[in-house]
Amino acid sequence: MNWFEALILGIVQGLTEFLPVSSSGHLEIGKVLLQIEARDNLTFSIVVHGATVLSILVVFFNDLKKLVLESLTFRYNESSSYLIKIILSMIPVAIVGLFFKSEVEAFFTGNIVFVGAMLLVTAAFLTISSYVRSGSRKIGYIDAIIIGTAQAFAVLPGISRSGATITTALFLGNKREEAARFSFLMVILPILAANFLDLLGQDSAAGEGIGWFPLLVGFMAAFISGLIACKWMISIVRKGKLLYFGLYCLVVGAIAIITGIF
Repeated sequence: MNWFEALILGIVQGLTEFLPVSSSGHLEIGKVLLQIEARDNLTFSIVVHGATVLSILVVFFNDLKKLVLESLTFRYNESSSYLIKIILSMIPVAIVGLFFKSEVEAFFTGNIVFVGAMLLVTAAFLTISSYVRSGSRKIGYIDAIIIGTAQAFAVLPGISRSGATITTALFLGNKREEAARFSFLMVILPILAANFLDLLGQDSAAGEGIGWFPLLVGFMAAFISGLIACKWMISIVRKGKLLYFGLYCLVVGAIAIITGIF
């Protein structure tokens, strides 16, 4: 992987991690088009996912600071309740990661026909959710588990994590802005945990296929584009403009399927 490929994939990762178009699906398509080796892709994936987590920490710094400080009082309050909901939302994806890791990895083989099909599923959810009126409910404990289950399904390439979690929250009648906020905060620990497990699972030669400069370029590209996309997505959800991303996923999914077949 050279620095230009790292720049392109870093931007793709940063934008699609937050915009409801599936970062994993786009990275799989990009990997096939740019012919990136699997070993390079794993190392690069760890770096750019770390960059997107950092962008979330920057955007929601004040929210996270409040949650941590108020929870450290060890009293049941709004912040400690919110953290409990985040932990509950992590259970489904943790189960998938611990017990079905090899089955999930089998989908990451550059099969863009499958990716395209899952993008069509994402398109359907986004299109339907665009006609759902904003609710007035705050996310509850049961809501957190259901939204977390949606996140677990989003481990498949082509299923948008933010799209799945935000639309599920909207279907449950939650506020639009709260749905976006919870969707972004709930992913921090799962991404960090997945990256940690990937690091433990790498052999000593895993990082030799890509130099430090492409990794740095990819990290910075993912971080900067992630900052932009995260702030943009909050505004998009608030305005209820998910339909446009549904149409985008429909077009890209159809192109991926046609390209994979022919």
